[in-house]
Amino acid sequence: MLAGMNYIAPNPVDPSALASPTAVARRSQHIAPDCAGLNFYEIDRSLRDLLTLYMDAPLLAHLTPHLANLGELAGGRLNTLADLADKHPPQLHHRDKFGRDAEWIEVHPAYDEIRRIAFEQFGMHAMTSRAGVLGWPEAMPTLAKQAFFYLFSQAEFGVLCPTNLTDCTSDLLERYGSPELKARYLDRMRTQDMNELLYGAQFMTEKIGGSDAGAAELTAVRDGEHWRLYGEKWFCSNADGDVAVLLARPEGAQAGGRGLGLFLMPRHLPDGTRNGYRIVRLKDKLGSRSMPSGEIIFDGAVAYHLGELDRGLKQMLEMVNYSRVSHLTRASGMMRRCLNEALQVARHRNAFGHRVIEYPLMRRQLVKMTIKTEQSLSALMLACAMIERKDEHAAKIVRVLTPVCKYRASRDNIAVATAAMEARGGNGYIEDWPNARLVRDAHLGVIWDGTSSVNALDVIQRAVGKERAHRPLGAELQDRLADARNVSGQFRSRLGNVLSQAIDFAEQVADSPENERFTRLAAGALYHVATAVLMLNEGARLGEAGGDARRLLMARFVLEHRLADQPKLSLSRDTWEDRAIGLLLDDTPVPLDVASSLLNA
Repeated sequence: MLAGMNYIAPNPVDPSALASPTAVARRSQHIAPDCAGLNFYEIDRSLRDLLTLYMDAPLLAHLTPHLANLGELAGGRLNTLADLADKHPPQLHHRDKFGRDAEWIEVHPAYDEIRRIAFEQFGMHAMTSRAGVLGWPEAMPTLAKQAFFYLFSQAEFGVLCPTNLTDCTSDLLERYGSPELKARYLDRMRTQDMNELLYGAQFMTEKIGGSDAGAAELTAVRDGEHWRLYGEKWFCSNADGDVAVLLARPEGAQAGGRGLGLFLMPRHLPDGTRNGYRIVRLKDKLGSRSMPSGEIIFDGAVAYHLGELDRGLKQMLEMVNYSRVSHLTRASGMMRRCLNEALQVARHRNAFGHRVIEYPLMRRQLVKMTIKTEQSLSALMLACAMIERKDEHAAKIVRVLTPVCKYRASRDNIAVATAAMEARGGNGYIEDWPNARLVRDAHLGVIWDGTSSVNALDVIQRAVGKERAHRPLGAELQDRLADARNVSGQFRSRLGNVLSQAIDFAEQVADSPENERFTRLAAGALYHVATAVLMLNEGARLGEAGGDARRLLMARFVLEHRLADQPKLSLSRDTWEDRAIGLLLDDTPVPLDVASSLLNA
């Protein structure tokens, strides 16, 4: 010991005390919680604010307690059931104990309870097609259904597939089915009585085709008043569905997409016997593990044609187009859950003496996640609004918007899910926590109903190149930009210029086959500029009403970071971001004048 220094011995500590239950429990307090137990509707100010802009007040007032109920379930019982169903995927049984070919799929009781919540309790498969669901006297608008899907997807992803398929299949049946088929199946596909309900299914993809549906080989042979199917399908969603729609080529029909017919195939024939097809295997999937997807061989299965035999692909694509809206909804809901999980960690985890959310780098990452999440929600609101308008102008916008949003939001979902897992650190990689399942489920969005490139090509080559649907979209966005009153004219002009550039660029790429390599860039630009305009409009309207104008700030973040034509390597240009980040991460509403002042700072 050095001279002049007094040595003070430390208090003796019994090392064995560090292994005591008390010490273990104390250290466990350092583990950040997840979102279990929260009400996902009540903590979602963005959803609640935007519904006031896009949904009629009487319907919103009627649905609010139901949305709050689902929000509580999503953070509670539904969340628990989702984990159970994910860990106990369905099992295919080919034979019973007597050796009879009594094929069936066994699902975990948690999956059955999840289905009861979706179909029986909330009637999510029927609320847009018939009156009386949740006590509302008429069929509800698309936005109502998507709001429930959005909350539901934050807890459970897989059951939304059969929910949406049952809805879409019944819609195709109503449009194109014979009176006899409608009388036999339609009401039972829209009932909330689980003893009577018939689940819908979709069997589209074949080994030879993939995204090229026109290469399908499944053959339909006429047999009196119905048809018999021969061949196989490679990806069959909701494999044990009661009523499936699929594409098949009538015997002798021409090759390609124009030779395909749309057919409805029941699982059981009217006399109760099993139809002539076999589920030969269930897919062992990366995500969406709760819902059975299978491979099916058709050996004379009875089917009934829907609509015109030579227009089957076009009729089926009607369902795919609206199914893409559900992909947008699921991506938006899952991003919200991931963002909330990241916020839970950042607010409750301490590192180096500070809460993680106090560190500038984490704050910036949280805002990047926020922007992607909020973009998808604004896009969803516009898509639903256009679907309900039912005029030619709106139909064109829906035509281009659905593949644009399916392409970009699905990709953003993967980025946000991965960022949320990283925010939780090592625990995020462990199946005890929700992040691993969210990451696995997020990847399905870029596969089902067309890969990213397939959707981008649909946007540019067909919706823009052939149908010129980008022009009505541009006009609609210009109107909404002009309607963003009490907002800086300088910023509106700047955003308007970028909007014009994005519309022109999409057309240039569409009109020049040699520019196909820019297709994804052009489609992404349409998404980003559309959501920036919508956010500006929404923020202005909410701010004018005395509400939260933070979406103005989000619009600038989209413009600066997702539409920028060069990397931001200048520190002096981005000083506005510090204050904007602080406002976005604070729960206090942002006044209109404060948000507007930062648009040109």
